[in-house]
Amino acid sequence: MPNKSFVIIVAVALSACGARIVPPSGPSARPATRPPAPVRQPTAATPLPPIVNSVAVPAGANAAGAGLVAGPPVASLGIDPGRAAKALAAFRASCRELMRRTDQSGLTRGTDWQPACTAAQTTRDSDAADFFAANFETVQVGDGKAFATGYYIPEIQGSREKRAGYDVPIYGRPSDLIDVDLGKFSDTLRGKSIRGRVDGKNFVPYYDRTEIESGAMTAAPIIGWAADPAALFFLQVQGSGDVRQPDGSSFRIGYDSQNGRDYTGIGKLMKDRGLLQPGHASMQDIVAYLRANPDQGREIMRENKSYVFFRILNGPPLGALGLPVTGGVTVAADVKFVPLGAPIFLSMDRVDATGLWVAQDTGGAIKGSNRVDTFWGSGREAEAIAGGMSARGTAFLLLPIGTLVRLQSGTTSQP
Repeated sequence: MPNKSFVIIVAVALSACGARIVPPSGPSARPATRPPAPVRQPTAATPLPPIVNSVAVPAGANAAGAGLVAGPPVASLGIDPGRAAKALAAFRASCRELMRRTDQSGLTRGTDWQPACTAAQTTRDSDAADFFAANFETVQVGDGKAFATGYYIPEIQGSREKRAGYDVPIYGRPSDLIDVDLGKFSDTLRGKSIRGRVDGKNFVPYYDRTEIESGAMTAAPIIGWAADPAALFFLQVQGSGDVRQPDGSSFRIGYDSQNGRDYTGIGKLMKDRGLLQPGHASMQDIVAYLRANPDQGREIMRENKSYVFFRILNGPPLGALGLPVTGGVTVAADVKFVPLGAPIFLSMDRVDATGLWVAQDTGGAIKGSNRVDTFWGSGREAEAIAGGMSARGTAFLLLPIGTLVRLQSGTTSQP
């Protein structure tokens, strides 16, 4: 996702910045690529119907302006005890950031979470389901109609050093990439930011994917070399991954930054152009097409102007809260509609996506109310689930008891 999605914050710079980066020129003999894991066929489920909410979601609104209605009692959701225990651990770990951060959704204040966070510290795993029932109420944001995709930690073939067959550069963050917090210039722009570079006396957009791959970028380190451009492209979408070297060893890379350009999902482009057959638009199907048609595939990938820069990771993958993410528990969500660290219950049309999750991540393509990206961890099973994840149903946000009454009374959500 993301672009997804992950925002990984662990740093080790391996190469000096400043040397001109020259992209690979001409084809090379690449090692045989492992085909993606086959999509795992889902078990169907019947989602709970959304609650009628007549308030339309304004463009660019946050959750507080999207229209809120009370959802069903937490105890009525039939939360699996094992899943509740995992969600409790993720929520407990998220509490410090949850209470400290400014909630861009407009729903909560840091102090709202204190009672639940205090209780979470002493709750036993066996009592996790009761904990959520006792401390939270459910709220439906907007029309409640949820759409879920999936992401995971992929493994690609690569090398720390450039060698025959490994000539696709994996770039670190460029030294000339600048983040601008627009809120420092105007209160009306609080919470908004842009990325770009200085060109003479002007601040301009950073290079897009085509320009980067064509050698325009001059200030980025190369932290490794990939064997397959399509595999690296999708690792950028996922946000982090493992790079398996020819000698069998591996190193992990994770999101460091992004070029500030909008993310474009190439799957929809390919479907609209008839390049993918109906019912065959999974990540696995897209990768197969890109590999079978490398020249056309390169141009298709370049239509996604977004480009992700990586760091070497020395630990587990981290989400947007700077905390480890957990397969089958973490989701990426839009911070304008979900407080980061908050639990979410998804009632979806497939069993594996249904249940209690915790919003610990964000993603470039994960925008809007009730839009989530489910995280599945690493390995072939995670790839099989995430690559074909496309679930629809209803989302209920879990908030501290009393939040909806306070919001309806017009009390501010700021600390």
